[in-house]
Amino acid sequence: NSSKLPPVCYEIITLKTKKKKMAADIFPRKKPANSSSTSVQQYHQQNLSNNNLIPAPNWQGLYPTIRERNAMMFNNDLMADVHFVVGPPGGTQRLPGHKYVLAVGSSVFHAMFYGELAEDKDEIRIPDVEPAAFLAMLKYIYCDEIDLAADTVLATLYAAKKYIVPHLARACVNFLETSLSAKNACVLLSQSCLFEEPDLTQRCWEVIDAQAELALKSEGFCDIDFQTLESILRRETLNAKEIVVFEAALNWAEVECQRQDLALSIENKRKVLGKALYLIRIPTMALDDFANGAAQSGVLTLNETNDIFLWYTAAKKPELQFVSKARKGLVPQRCHRFQSCAYRSNQWRYRGRCDSIQFAVDKRVFIAGFGLYGSSCGSAEYSAKIELKRQGVVLGQNLSKYFSDGSSNTFPVWFEYPVQIEPDTFYTASVILDGNELSYFGQEGMTEVQCGKVTVQFQCSSDSTNGTGVQGGQIPELIFYA
Repeated sequence: NSSKLPPVCYEIITLKTKKKKMAADIFPRKKPANSSSTSVQQYHQQNLSNNNLIPAPNWQGLYPTIRERNAMMFNNDLMADVHFVVGPPGGTQRLPGHKYVLAVGSSVFHAMFYGELAEDKDEIRIPDVEPAAFLAMLKYIYCDEIDLAADTVLATLYAAKKYIVPHLARACVNFLETSLSAKNACVLLSQSCLFEEPDLTQRCWEVIDAQAELALKSEGFCDIDFQTLESILRRETLNAKEIVVFEAALNWAEVECQRQDLALSIENKRKVLGKALYLIRIPTMALDDFANGAAQSGVLTLNETNDIFLWYTAAKKPELQFVSKARKGLVPQRCHRFQSCAYRSNQWRYRGRCDSIQFAVDKRVFIAGFGLYGSSCGSAEYSAKIELKRQGVVLGQNLSKYFSDGSSNTFPVWFEYPVQIEPDTFYTASVILDGNELSYFGQEGMTEVQCGKVTVQFQCSSDSTNGTGVQGGQIPELIFYA
């Protein structure tokens, strides 16, 4: 019997964290001047004053659908038979509700008002939900509208989970996934685990793995909890130098000391890191990184420092508490767009001109670099300025050198950090080469290439001033993580 649901306790679904983060703490606060997104205060005020006026007589006849008439009751005292006092002490708002509408929209509200343990209260206190988030949930229940903003989406997801409104929760997760970047991936990972959202957790891991150094250097990394720190330090596929992992852990420890009101000292940093320190694979660092960084940080004991130096140099290596096997990292994939290559005496020439091509993918990937052709008349060194743009905006660029051995092979040139690429949008890959005038070039180019589970489409770029296009030219390979 649907009216006799199990006695759901709607007050126990509460996050067990010291501090529940708002999305404003995770997402950048900068917004375009013409953005329609509203702040928490603006959104809150907009909804508080939405329908609290008594409508005109016969107002029902003005709206042709039940959805429109139902929407008139959103945040409206008219016929309200329950009120909610929402928010923490000192920041509460009293919001009207209609039991029937709420029960239709949520099984928790149904149990609250019509279940076996229903209590006939005129006022219900909800201290663990933000008022703006509660309003966003009510707006969905009453109006069938999903109104999300970066400032309120995490709190709205919490409310949707607490009151079992699954479609709103899914919309919140989709919003978070599309807003995900290396800057917020670590702290959002900790939140997604609390919300038990495996898809969002997986997306966070994809970003952290591929853009590990950016993620570890972000401010958000220092805001994660200890359990999340351990899971990141254990990560086998983390695509980062171990010295970067070590420095990030020390930055986290410094902030954690402040959170625990501990004096900022080497001893306390080691104390808050605890056994997580041994998850950092210090013996796998380059010797220079260890000697100039970890060994002089003061965090290691003299015995640990001595044993690690012996690990690098001695034939008989001491036993270490640190993991001594290097992380596997991620294996880059290569999308090759030509079926053959060639060389002629009059091409391919450079002289500062730009070779460029546009591409789009059907799944989110991370471009790590390009594979380029080299000299067709013996070994040579090239200077390459590579660039990746979207709608004219530069997303990544790098200036580096590579050595060509005179073969028709491609040679990788890397960005400093992998660049996140969204699906179904064209990006522009460009390179300006300086080196041997005669090189190999691609022929029989393909407009579409299947690379693993990723489909890549190519089209000509207006930035190309050196002859590269879909059918032939330079930039034969995109190197990416997926």
